[in-house]
Amino acid sequence: MDKRLTPARPDVAAKYLEGKVEAARFVTGEEFEITDGATAMRRDPFAGAMLDTQALRGERVTIYDRNDEGWAWGQLNSDGYVGWISDLALYPPGPAPTHKVTALRTFAFPGPSIKIPPMDTLPLGARLSIARMTDAFAIASNGHHIPKQHVAELGFIEPDFVAVAERFVGTPYLWGGKTSLGIDCSGLVQMALTAAGTGCPRDSDMQESGLGRALSPAESQTLKRGDLIFWQGHVAIVRDAHTIVHANAHHMMTAIEDTRGAIARIAAAGSSITSIKRLD
Repeated sequence: MDKRLTPARPDVAAKYLEGKVEAARFVTGEEFEITDGATAMRRDPFAGAMLDTQALRGERVTIYDRNDEGWAWGQLNSDGYVGWISDLALYPPGPAPTHKVTALRTFAFPGPSIKIPPMDTLPLGARLSIARMTDAFAIASNGHHIPKQHVAELGFIEPDFVAVAERFVGTPYLWGGKTSLGIDCSGLVQMALTAAGTGCPRDSDMQESGLGRALSPAESQTLKRGDLIFWQGHVAIVRDAHTIVHANAHHMMTAIEDTRGAIARIAAAGSSITSIKRLD
């Protein structure tokens, strides 16, 4: 089983895995809600541990274990990722989300004015329970005021996931990142596809095995907007016949790059294309 998606350790595991894995004890777990705009999910329970992914405001996570240093171990309900989250980001679930952030990022204000200091920064995809609307604000159940034009109902679907990815151009590269303050290659694909209503795994190898169909060598000669090009540990989105958009450590940001040039550059660094997938 993939450890990234399997809440099981030698000392504790999720109850639903009983009989499938070995562990000293099995627990049902308790569901919590992410209350920070974005919070780190780390590989180990300390602030300096590797950032594996991020959980966004309104996401639900099932917690199976806690330590005495303020860290909780659990599994995200959205994409199934497993890791450690700070206890400070977790609260008992509130009202079910009704809306989501559609702007690249926005602010949550404590009252009906953009002149007062915001309480938090909310990224694209953050989920909100909106109690009511005014002419200027969407007012969340916790009293936060979010600019009305930056949110939409949960059912809203972006028509072009590539256009969503293009909005991240210039965003700094951050391993494990999923927001406009920092994002990695697979995070960019996941956030863009999710905004367009397509479920998407978190990491590039999961995306390669789980998304679309592989193109034949002949088909690969004519790339289409929305095709995904995979290398070992990397993924890029095709914009058109000549360019791609991808978050990458070469530019240290999300960048638009000539496709042939990028393929040659990455090949020179020792990595060849492993597959090209088409989603339609």
